Amino acid sequence: MRQPRWTVVVPVKRLGAAKSRLRGALPAVPHEELALALAADTVRAVRACPAVAEVLVVTGDERAAALLGAAGTRIVPDEPEAGLNAAFRHGAAAAAAGVWVAGLTADLPALRPAELAAALRAAADDPGVRRFVADAPGSGTVLLTTPPGVPLEPRFGVGSAAAHAGSGALPLAGPWPSLRRDVDTAADLAAARRLGLGPRTAALAAAR
Repeated sequence: MRQPRWTVVVPVKRLGAAKSRLRGALPAVPHEELALALAADTVRAVRACPAVAEVLVVTGDERAAALLGAAGTRIVPDEPEAGLNAAFRHGAAAAAAGVWVAGLTADLPALRPAELAAALRAAADDPGVRRFVADAPGSGTVLLTTPPGVPLEPRFGVGSAAAHAGSGALPLAGPWPSLRRDVDTAADLAAARRLGLGPRTAALAAAR
């Protein structure tokens, strides 16, 4: 089977409200700078993934839109302004007809393009079915995929892995440590640092 090229939807919250549990993790760094760095390094890795044709960033934050748009993404204004799942649905609706769509969280600063490519290849091996990748603890979700013509139906949030499974999505079981390592807390950031942070987050972590 010829592997598809993907459209990846990455919602980015307004920076002042993003990653509240991470506030103070780098005391010398303004919180908005850290939130923006996480998103920028995530998007950088996604754009470097050979399986990805387009990155759609859904955001209502002007600074994030300017930086990530300049990095080569398509910015979709977060018109619903109704939370993460609404942003994922809005971004998926903006994707071109007939494409494979993946929803990815914006807090994966250690993400390796090869790991994302491997997960997307695995998802495409079972056409017609939504697939998801759980986070490192196993209860959350970092990636949700859907084939052409099938709604994304995101259920991100607390207990999202079980919620996605309950909605009919099937788990993807590859190891992919950098893909599974989302960052919500200072301990998560330390774990991501051990994997190897992207350049923008690494610079902030080195300056603390």
